Amino acid sequence: MLSINKKKLIQSLAQKKQRDQQQMFIAEGAKIIMDLVRGGLSPVYVVGLPDVIGQLRGVCEEVCDCNEADLKAISQLRTPSKAVAIFRKPQYKSVGKNEELILVLDEIQDPGNMGTIIRTADWFGIRHIICSDTCADAFGPKTIQATMGAIARVKVEETDLKTLFETNRNGAKLPVYGTFLEGSNIYHTELKQAGYIVMGNEGKGISDCLKRYVTDKLFIPSYPPGEVTSESLNVANATAVVCSEFRRRLL
Repeated sequence: MLSINKKKLIQSLAQKKQRDQQQMFIAEGAKIIMDLVRGGLSPVYVVGLPDVIGQLRGVCEEVCDCNEADLKAISQLRTPSKAVAIFRKPQYKSVGKNEELILVLDEIQDPGNMGTIIRTADWFGIRHIICSDTCADAFGPKTIQATMGAIARVKVEETDLKTLFETNRNGAKLPVYGTFLEGSNIYHTELKQAGYIVMGNEGKGISDCLKRYVTDKLFIPSYPPGEVTSESLNVANATAVVCSEFRRRLL
């Protein structure tokens, strides 16, 4: 049975403050739990309904059955999944290497967008994402669901972005790409395979204090040219277009 202490711990991890203090996060659903395990993460504790818990017993020493009322009490989803797991947050020694592409997220607010961007990075082989501390938490329940297990393969860290770019300006001097309406057509611009790609807030774009660090402004053109289309792309969709074009240049 699910103990009161375990129930309280799982419920507390709905809050970012507790996730940071405990260095843990929760994942819901047998598929996502198994995707995280296949990605190299090990659950600390798994709880679920009897009809699904059997397939999860081999992934964790602490596994227990529970009833639907318990799942409803601990789930962060509108429709509770049949299993919930606690994972330790992965620890990283470095933010990335100078010879690779790194995504930088500036004030991404929506957990769904955050999770989709992490999943997109995983698809295109981008292994490091650096977030401002004003982004949606990469380890929040809704974000974890949206990553579909990609969070196990992509290193996501929070840091002060101004400090990051000041260090880059005074050191490695890697190119810093960002998307702007007044930028150069991404399909006609030289793109290097090492550097930073900055994606900005859903409504405001890249913060004013970071714009001065962008060395290469990129524009994603709509089609057909000259016709009225949507005002802008969703940031997760824009990230996919940008990452795809960078990787296409390798073919």
